[in-house]
Amino acid sequence: MKTKSPTSVSTRRDFIQKSALAGAGFMIMPSGSLFGAGAASNRLNIALIGSYGRAKAHYGTLHKENVVAICDVSQTNLAFAMKEFPKAKVYSDWRKCLDHPGIDAVLCCTPDHHHAFISNWALNRDLHIYMEKPLGITVNEARTVRETYLTKKGKLATQVGMQRHAYDNFSRLREMIHDGAIGNLKDVHVWGNRKIPKPGYLPAAGTPPDSLNYDLWLGPSPEHPYNPGYFISSLGPGSGCLSWNMYWDFGIGQMGDMGSHTMDLVWNVIDARLPDSVKSTSSEAFNPDVTPVELTCTYMFPKNDWREKIRVIWYQGGAMPKSPSKWLDLNKIGHGAMFKGDKGFVIADFKNRMLYPSGKDVDLTYYHPRGKDLVAPSMGNFQEQWTKACKSGDPSATACNFEYSANMIETMCLGLAAFRAGGSLDYDSVHGQFTNNAAANQYLTKSYRSGWTMNG
Repeated sequence: MKTKSPTSVSTRRDFIQKSALAGAGFMIMPSGSLFGAGAASNRLNIALIGSYGRAKAHYGTLHKENVVAICDVSQTNLAFAMKEFPKAKVYSDWRKCLDHPGIDAVLCCTPDHHHAFISNWALNRDLHIYMEKPLGITVNEARTVRETYLTKKGKLATQVGMQRHAYDNFSRLREMIHDGAIGNLKDVHVWGNRKIPKPGYLPAAGTPPDSLNYDLWLGPSPEHPYNPGYFISSLGPGSGCLSWNMYWDFGIGQMGDMGSHTMDLVWNVIDARLPDSVKSTSSEAFNPDVTPVELTCTYMFPKNDWREKIRVIWYQGGAMPKSPSKWLDLNKIGHGAMFKGDKGFVIADFKNRMLYPSGKDVDLTYYHPRGKDLVAPSMGNFQEQWTKACKSGDPSATACNFEYSANMIETMCLGLAAFRAGGSLDYDSVHGQFTNNAAANQYLTKSYRSGWTMNG
C-alpha cells in the first residue's frame, strides 16, 4: 500500500461524513417547495411505503417531516401507521402511491423483491429516496438503479438502510488501515454466522386474510401460492424478513440481510467499485427455491490509487476464515471482518476493532495515525443524514448512496451467480457480463410477473 501522509488521507468517505453536518442552504425541491434553515416549509413531504415492522424504526425521523402518503398491502399495518400519521392518504399499491401529488421523498420498508422496482420508479419521478437494504436482489437490478441514479446524482438524495454505518467504528477502522496500521493491504475476510435452512417454497395453505392483498405482496415476483409461513417468523418480533428473504424470488438470504451490514464494514474501507473475477464454493447443492446457507465467495478487485489488487472473501452460514493466532477465536464474532496486510491484521465487528501486528519488523514505526483534527466526526442520526441531504445543496452527501450501495450489492449478487454457475468467473464490470462463461450470464437477472416493470 502507498502510505499517505496524515494530511492527505481526508478521503471521499470522510468528506461525505463531514459534508452531512453542514447546515442546510436553500434549494428548490422537485415538488417546488422552498427549503432553508429558517423556512416555514422546511419539512419534506414523504411517502412511507411499507408501514410496519422495520418502518417503526423510522417513525421518530418521520415525525419531524410531513408524511403525506402511506402505502402497505396490509390493512392492519396501515391502521397502525395511521395512528402515528393520521393526515396521510393511504394506498395499497406503491405504483399509485408514487404518483401522490406533492411528494418530495420516499422512505421504503417493503420486502426485498420490491426494492429495486420502487427505487427506480422513485428516481424516474425525481423523488429523493431512502431504501431499506438490500438495494436489489440481482446484478441487473443493482445496475439498473445505479444507472438511473447517476443521471440524477446532483439533485436527488439517496440512502440505503445500512444504519450501522453511523457507528464511529466504521470511520476509525477506515482510518487505521488507510494510515498504515497493517502496512500494505492484501486480503480481506468478512463473515456472518446466521443459519436459516429451508427445504423450499412453502406449499399452498389456506387463503389470505381479507386484510392482506397477497397479489400486491407478490408484486413483481413470479406466482407462489399463499402460505401464512411467509408472514410469521419463529425467531421473534422484528424478524419478519427471516420468513421470506432466503427464497430466490423474494430475497437473497444472508447476502442481502446481514451481509449488507457486514460487507459495508469492508466497503467503507477498500474504495472498490466492482470485482473483475468471482468464485463461489459451498457444501450445499444448488436449490432452485432457496439461497444457500453455507457459502464462500472470493472476489478479486483491481488496484486503485492507494492500494494494490486485493482479494475479498465472504463467508456465511458456518464457513469461516482461519484465525491469525491460536489466541484469537474468530467464531466468537458473529458478524465481522478481518483485514490482512503485510504488517499484521485488523479484526472488527460493527462497534469494535483490534490491531494484531504480525510478521517481521512489526515495531509500528510505519504506522502514522492522523491527527485528531483529521479524524472524521460522528455522523449522527443515519436517517436524518438523508433528510438533511434532501434539503441541502449537496444531495449526494449521504454515506450509503445508490452508487456506493449498488456497487456493493452487485458484488454480493455476483457471488450468488457464481454459486449457481460453478467455477471461477471473469467479470466485465463495464458491460455487466461474465466473459469466460456465457451461460452464467442468465444468473445476472431473473423472471418477473407480467405487468411489472422496473422502468415505470
